[in-house]
Amino acid sequence: MSEPGPACFVISAPSGAGKTSLADHLLGNMAGVQRTISCTTRPPRNHEADGADYFFLSGDEFDQLLAQNRFLEWAEVHGHRYGTPRAEIDRIRANGDDVVMVIDVQGAESVRRAVPESVTIFVLPPSRRALIERLEGRDGLGGGEGRALRLSVAAHEIADYVKYDYVVVNDDFDIAAAELAAIVRAERCSRRRRQSEAERLLADFRAETGDPDKRR
Repeated sequence: MSEPGPACFVISAPSGAGKTSLADHLLGNMAGVQRTISCTTRPPRNHEADGADYFFLSGDEFDQLLAQNRFLEWAEVHGHRYGTPRAEIDRIRANGDDVVMVIDVQGAESVRRAVPESVTIFVLPPSRRALIERLEGRDGLGGGEGRALRLSVAAHEIADYVKYDYVVVNDDFDIAAAELAAIVRAERCSRRRRQSEAERLLADFRAETGDPDKRR
């Protein structure tokens, strides 16, 4: 019986809902998980570092990787392109760690097709007003026009929540972070992931006492 590989968790949300902060909290407080580093053509924000938050690429560099089929998924969002290198998945799984992908809904749809066993999680803001307030504090949005674009896209993205396995409402950050961690723990305890362990234990009992099903 083949062991299932490390899990792949996909976290999506409209811009400003807090998916990156929640993912960072998960990575900082749970062992055995690593986040994929995506490529993007957008410029870095004030706090972001190349190779840590994203691989910041020119349009030509992105085109080159795309032509080489190097992306597991990619999409254009808010006028910029984002993509997850296949090598990132291989890197994390080679270490035996679970994969965490923080990507938009378009990218999540591609991952569902490429990795059908992936676990998808959608992060909702508690209200439209809360999302507006969070976007107002976000740098690099291009003023009111940038915020309006994200709110328009958010309405379409939120409608996709029905395609996800889990939904986390990021109203109270600590509660949302605890729910996200609980999802990861629950998936690690799923029957499919514990089946080999259970079958090995059952085989030990059968070797000593015979088939337990025949003793009922």
